[in-house]
Amino acid sequence: MQLFLTKPAIVSSLGEGLEHHIKALLNEVESPLYASDKLFRESGLKDKSAMVGEVALSLRPFPDDLPRAHRSRNNQLLWHSLVQIEDRIERAIRRFGKQRVAVVIGTSTTGVDENLPVFQYAARHNDWSGVPFNQQQQYFSAAADFIAYQYGLSGICYGISTACTSGAKALISAARLLKANLCDAVICGGVDTLSLLTLVGFHSLSVLSTQPTNPFSANRNGINLGEGAAVFVMSREALDESSVALLGYGTSSDAYHMSSPHPAGEGAISAFSTALKSAKLTADQIGWINLHGTGTFHNDQMEAIAVKHIFGSQTPCSTTKPYTGHTLGAAGAIEAAILWGVIAPQTNPSGKLPAQRWDNQADEVTAQIHLTSRNDYWPYEHRIGASSSFAFGGNNTVLILGEADD
Repeated sequence: MQLFLTKPAIVSSLGEGLEHHIKALLNEVESPLYASDKLFRESGLKDKSAMVGEVALSLRPFPDDLPRAHRSRNNQLLWHSLVQIEDRIERAIRRFGKQRVAVVIGTSTTGVDENLPVFQYAARHNDWSGVPFNQQQQYFSAAADFIAYQYGLSGICYGISTACTSGAKALISAARLLKANLCDAVICGGVDTLSLLTLVGFHSLSVLSTQPTNPFSANRNGINLGEGAAVFVMSREALDESSVALLGYGTSSDAYHMSSPHPAGEGAISAFSTALKSAKLTADQIGWINLHGTGTFHNDQMEAIAVKHIFGSQTPCSTTKPYTGHTLGAAGAIEAAILWGVIAPQTNPSGKLPAQRWDNQADEVTAQIHLTSRNDYWPYEHRIGASSSFAFGGNNTVLILGEADD
């Protein structure tokens, strides 16, 4: 069964809109990531900073009558992006009815920071009643609930939180719902916000970099966190003139370690293999891979092993995180949206591939793969690509997108 993905909504530190993102990546604009100590200062950690990818936009205001329970920066980032695909959402509702349009959104931060004042007040006054607690913002379904509320949807609605694979898992869950005929269209994707919780958490793991992330380089030293959102409408029939389909997907869970991937890439290899089998494709039919590429030693080493094992050293691949930062629960959706834009002739008529942003200093202990340069283009006329995402706990996903059949 071929599943169609409408042109996605996207917002990140690069800006807003798919055309803007693809143009920026193909033209190798300066990275918008910058060093900040703001969230560290707010937590009382002095002399700490990290490179971050902040969405520096004036976000679309919420409707005046939106209940307080749905008001968070995470939902506002989502709301800001949704204006790009509102016509497709409304088209799906008119075509299928509000009860047959599902919502699946991945996130890891949800609206958790909205409740920080509750804990701060309680710590200072030994009193939990001084500041109202917004329970809805603690739910991992908060983003999906917000969409359902805003568009009056009454069908299946839930959130996914599997760390850095959440956004990709949302697309996979959407596909499964459609294949099971439990709905006719799914609003799916991911959203995450720069959060004190995650920034300090990654700092405690010693993987945050104070320099621009430098994936697959001998000089890499860690992650840059970011924020953003990407949302699609997926269906069994084309809802617009898009020419991109979800051809296949693969997941695995190697459960090797709480926060480190399996060093031999076993989980990643399984996810890539399953995705190819799902799409009924061979490895040599994939023209570009949007890598997870976080810039940590463990991730880059195992991902390079997996890519070389499945695809050899000729398939062009690169990571777009040096431009967006690692957007955690939104990353899989944002990178799938970028893959969509690189595939689609209407957003990438030249067929150019995004060049890897790094210092070109290859790591001799990391498997050598074909990291793209500014001279790389789609190697085949029919554009088919993959996007990989890997998460804590050995949770692995691969999506395969391609030009839809006529």
